[in-house]
Amino acid sequence: MIKIKVPATSANVGVGFDCLGLAVSYYSTVSFEESPTHLEITGCPEEFRNENNLVYQAFVKGCNFLDKPVPNVKITINGDVPVARGLGSSSVCVVAGLKAASAWFDNQLSVDQLLVLATEMEGHPDNVTPAILGSLCVSFLDERNQPQVIKYNVNENLHFVALIPDYQVSTHEARKVLPKTLSYADAIHQVSHCAAMTKALEIGDIHMIHEACDDRMHEPYRAKLIPDYSQAKNICEQLGGTMYISGSGSTMMAITNDEAAANEIVTNAKAAFPGWKIRKMAVDSNGVTSEVIERGKVLHR
Repeated sequence: MIKIKVPATSANVGVGFDCLGLAVSYYSTVSFEESPTHLEITGCPEEFRNENNLVYQAFVKGCNFLDKPVPNVKITINGDVPVARGLGSSSVCVVAGLKAASAWFDNQLSVDQLLVLATEMEGHPDNVTPAILGSLCVSFLDERNQPQVIKYNVNENLHFVALIPDYQVSTHEARKVLPKTLSYADAIHQVSHCAAMTKALEIGDIHMIHEACDDRMHEPYRAKLIPDYSQAKNICEQLGGTMYISGSGSTMMAITNDEAAANEIVTNAKAAFPGWKIRKMAVDSNGVTSEVIERGKVLHR
């Protein structure tokens, strides 16, 4: 059996629209093993237990790229990462399937190939790159439409709290509300603040994180799709935290360098939003991992 563990991701990180992504300690685990039938999938809703399942489609894509026959497979999904909440659930599926195909055939996919194939499936690299590599990633597509990635370490003194509402925000709707143009002044604002944010996260400068997390490209527009945005932001900022919309929402992520403040954000958010999932998170520095298990023993990773 092959067991794949993929971290959730938090894209944009405020000012890094479509180019910054952060891997966090919130995981889905997907197991793959030989099956006597063509395809068996468990652990997901009935409508996804077929060849249209994104995990299986990615597995097939990996096999095809390696020019290997697609095996009969049983896929067991233990998916904690919620769907349509801005935590990279589709990237988790894509990366899990591709990594499993590589592990099935003796890890023949290189990291670069994994990045390319995952980006092809997702259409953009901002979520798949941290899911594969871990930590904070800055990514873009070059003139050949190939992903280029820089990975940053995130300071271990920072604490993250995810506020996950009990309602979705459609990625399509979140794209529709964005303006079509951006002024030079706003473009300069974004570039400068994004550059500062990456370094501030690396060195753990909470003051600079707060100053840099002032977005003009997407958050003012997407905030209107999250009815509780202002209340959530107040809860975080009253305790010295900085909050941003994770991906296209509805999840919001708080950052603080004070563990007591992080705990209090959790307490206050749970009281204000009893139907939400409120989770303290760390940064995942490893990205996707795989294990080959036989008779209960891990043969190799």
